[in-house]
Amino acid sequence: MSGQGAIHLALQFGRMRHFREGLAEFSRRLGAELGRRAALLRAERNWQFHFILERRWHGLFGEAVSYRPITDRLRWPHRSDPAFAVWHGLHQHMRYRPPSNARARLITVHDFNYLTEKRGFSRIWYGQRVRRTLGRATALVAISSAVADDARTVLGAASDVRIIHNGVADLSTAPRAEVPEVGEAPFLLHLSRMSPSKNVDAIVALATAWPEQRFVLAGPDGGPVRQYRESVGRRGLRNVTVLADVSDEQKAWLYARSAGFVFPSLVEGFGMPPIEAMYFGKPVFVTRLSCLPEVCGDAAYYFDSFEPARMREVIESGLARAETRAGAVRAWAGHYSWQRAANQYLALYERLLAPRRR
Repeated sequence: MSGQGAIHLALQFGRMRHFREGLAEFSRRLGAELGRRAALLRAERNWQFHFILERRWHGLFGEAVSYRPITDRLRWPHRSDPAFAVWHGLHQHMRYRPPSNARARLITVHDFNYLTEKRGFSRIWYGQRVRRTLGRATALVAISSAVADDARTVLGAASDVRIIHNGVADLSTAPRAEVPEVGEAPFLLHLSRMSPSKNVDAIVALATAWPEQRFVLAGPDGGPVRQYRESVGRRGLRNVTVLADVSDEQKAWLYARSAGFVFPSLVEGFGMPPIEAMYFGKPVFVTRLSCLPEVCGDAAYYFDSFEPARMREVIESGLARAETRAGAVRAWAGHYSWQRAANQYLALYERLLAPRRR
């Protein structure tokens, strides 16, 4: 098709300093998959994608998409030229508004963590902000049933929320880069942003009570990672290594070399790292809280207590069965591909466009 009469779709990324946290990982992977298909979608459907993100990331998703910079004016009422048939905000935490002339306004909702992490006025303020942001949407996507249930609680029982599970990158065949400070001894791995909701304290307590077992904790460089590094040093825990800002190649090496993956998170919208570990066939140990049973299913082992002795029992039982269950674990992870997630988002864009094309 020619450029005339193109149907314009926009993805609003928000500001991303790096891609080592869940929201940025989601944005990068979905953007990459849609960018890969953009030329074909332009030829077949006359869809033109516009990616709105910081200038330093322009060009990251290929030449078939148009790039637009983020500016402060996007925080205020504004119009786009051309008008977007679909504007898709990739998460609910950004402060950028959809253009007032966008015909369909979609937001992907990742979590309502403020409900458990905030108290008092802060919780009220965040709640008002989230409701105001989501109130600008004409359609909502939740990344799990647990998030959809929270959305209906916050926004009203009748809220129309579609569920599209995240994809998860299969790093099992990706290039690997050794992390020399980890060494050769078998270790249990944890990877997250290490916020209070990730419950890393439970792992530190477990490591304290289990000195013969090695643990590796990895997350983006920042306050929480530095605090845990200092805490581990003060406690003299020689069996714990804390890493900051590992690359995808280093992540692949860590997953491949680990004995298992420990993720005692208290609140999750989806939880990508456990599925990343499952792609390597590794035993994964999680909680029964929020979405984790939905996402991890029977492929994971579950903590019913954070008492170190009980956690150790669960882990040792899972490690003993690791080889016999590796195939089933990999098969479960395969349900969560970015190709599948992108297909579902494209089908949703089509549905949002359909009424306007009659």
